[in-house]
Amino acid sequence: MSLPHAPASPDPRARMGAFAFGLAGLLFALYEAAAPRADQTTLEGAESWTSVGWSVAHVAAIVALILVPLGYGALRGFFEGTRNEKTAFLAATVGYIGSALTISYYGAEVYGLKAIGARAVADGDASLTEVGDAFRYDATAMTVFAIGLALIAVAAVLAAVAVWRSGVLNRWSAVPLAALLVAMLPQYFLPHAGRIAWGALVAVAALWLAAELWRAAGRKA
Repeated sequence: MSLPHAPASPDPRARMGAFAFGLAGLLFALYEAAAPRADQTTLEGAESWTSVGWSVAHVAAIVALILVPLGYGALRGFFEGTRNEKTAFLAATVGYIGSALTISYYGAEVYGLKAIGARAVADGDASLTEVGDAFRYDATAMTVFAIGLALIAVAAVLAAVAVWRSGVLNRWSAVPLAALLVAMLPQYFLPHAGRIAWGALVAVAALWLAAELWRAAGRKA
């Protein structure tokens, strides 16, 4: 007599990917909401660089940038053995590189500007904020940052293509997140309210993709 088979468990890689996408979206929203946006040529702006909100916001962005390509990697595993595996793999690879380049800039923002801001406040010298601008807008720094953001956009589009063609996930579920990550560079030029709105939309889009991947993981079992 054959023994009954144990029920299959949901795909743990897909569930972890869903968690990564969902948490990344929430952290992007936190980043935009928590970061103070005072005039950064003033002592008030320098003081904002030393604030808890500034540190929390930028660390949140760094973690979110790590989590997104991890989510793409989970998509690759979920699509293993299909024609979409390669596309998802490319999304993960390009996403890792893009995030790494972008994080290098965010690290300078959270650590370097904090030190400069503390010194400016201690000395009562707002002109020290010019030092921050000197490395933030340095040609090398801006080039690396722009390339990183461009790669993040490419990775998001590749992931959306893989999801669209999969026939397993809702074909639209990765499109909003891709569109918002493509707009990551121009959103820096929005007013504070616009940036907060962008972060909130990223959270909604990422949670949609996370929910779709979570449900699909259960169906695959």
